[in-house]
Amino acid sequence: MLDIEEKEQKRLALQSLRDGAKSQAQRNRLGQFATPTALARDILHCAKKTLARRREIRFLDPALGTGSFYSAFLSTFGADAASRAVGFEIDEHYGQVAEALWRAQGLEVRHEDFTRTPPPDDESQKATLVICNPPYVRHHHLASQEKQRLNDCVSSRCGIRLSGLSGLYCYFLCLSLDWMAQDGLAAWLIPSEFMDVNYGRAVKELLLSRVSLLRIHRFLPDDVQFGDALVSSAVVWFKKEKPSEGHRVRFSLGGSLARPSIEAEYSLDDLREERKWTSLPSTGAAKNTGASRFALGHFFDVKRGIATGANEFFILSRSEVERRAIPSQFLTPILPSPRFLRTDRIESDADGIPCIERLGFLFSSDIPEERIRREFPKVWDYLEEGRAASICDRYICRNRNPWYSQERREAASILCTYMGRATGNGGVRPFRFILNRSRAVAANVYLMLYPKPWMKKALESDTALMRRVWEVLQAIPVANLTGEGRVYGGGLHKLEPKELLNTPAEALAGLFRDGMRPHTQMSLF
Repeated sequence: MLDIEEKEQKRLALQSLRDGAKSQAQRNRLGQFATPTALARDILHCAKKTLARRREIRFLDPALGTGSFYSAFLSTFGADAASRAVGFEIDEHYGQVAEALWRAQGLEVRHEDFTRTPPPDDESQKATLVICNPPYVRHHHLASQEKQRLNDCVSSRCGIRLSGLSGLYCYFLCLSLDWMAQDGLAAWLIPSEFMDVNYGRAVKELLLSRVSLLRIHRFLPDDVQFGDALVSSAVVWFKKEKPSEGHRVRFSLGGSLARPSIEAEYSLDDLREERKWTSLPSTGAAKNTGASRFALGHFFDVKRGIATGANEFFILSRSEVERRAIPSQFLTPILPSPRFLRTDRIESDADGIPCIERLGFLFSSDIPEERIRREFPKVWDYLEEGRAASICDRYICRNRNPWYSQERREAASILCTYMGRATGNGGVRPFRFILNRSRAVAANVYLMLYPKPWMKKALESDTALMRRVWEVLQAIPVANLTGEGRVYGGGLHKLEPKELLNTPAEALAGLFRDGMRPHTQMSLF
């Protein structure tokens, strides 16, 4: 019989073959990312230190895959440590591998959907150790009926309702509670984004009130745990028991589970007050504590740029416009992707056209097709090309009337890039503020900042003020912006409109405090 190390090598080879039989798009859609051997073993070593001695071990993995966690369990605890071991795997493509490898080592592989299987009623059949890397299926890959079923199940069993934006891993974690024995231990390897986003609030409250949250270890964003998925990961540890009075939770960051780079403990009250758990533990960098009286939302409304539904068709270069002879009434200048925009200050010509490289023009019109066919034959030819390429059938386009009519957006004098990476040490900032003195609009890779009415009035009375506003925005500490946004594997930072609105902006308040008339100040302060 092969020993565990030999079996693990065989498992890795079979995992690679099975992964290779699926496209990356298929695996992304199904959230299938296998746990690396070293990480699986680190998690099981921590479990061994945490579990009560002499406790009967009943092992459960609700999303087994090929069995990386069970392999790590056998390597760490020994072949005869578990009185019972169960793994669920809905995809037989992987489940058959797990069964062939581990059945002789006592693992019962159930080729079922964990979320549809009723938990055991008998306490003696429930797991004392749950270890899981659940499928990272984003909400938009879940059908609406499936979301409703999952939410109804969570509501009936846990008494909470999850947001429709929740990923499948949130449902897995919540539904696992009924499978756990009292005082049972669980470790979940999940995306760290639940710690920051609105849909994670219900999960965090469950962790604070329904169980004893023991520890959350978060890996550094540039330390991607999965070579084929850019996701920032965390390991969440809890016991199925009510938290005791004065209970404290250990947060750790970076390094390994055994030797993190930094760690600290927090009370449950601390965690309820902290909106973004990824700010814990503090690294000593500037941190948004919520003490700022003024955020960007006091000064601006923020909208995402235009979602055209088909940038490659609706955004035309100057040469394409000339070749197709499309009249200017159908066109609006639009900024290129941030990676092609070499300046943070955009000037324009007398017609409001930006003086930049890679200038594009956005096609849009409310004119009915029949009139375009009669009066604008060149434009009609262009639209016919789009119809032949099924552009009109794409989701965004088919929900517009007419299908080539874009969202209405005024040009914004200030824009912010939506995502980016930071190089550190005074290098590239992840987010750029753009001063736009043209009438160009932007696609949805930008956030568009529109001054509040009182601020707009002040800007109109002082033509130099907008430049000073932009300079203040450029000087916002990177930590303030990244502290409000979210970060993914590989150090990719994202900033949604609401998160940008929450960014502290005391310096901007000071600018208007100094430069505005008293009656205008009162409208703000």
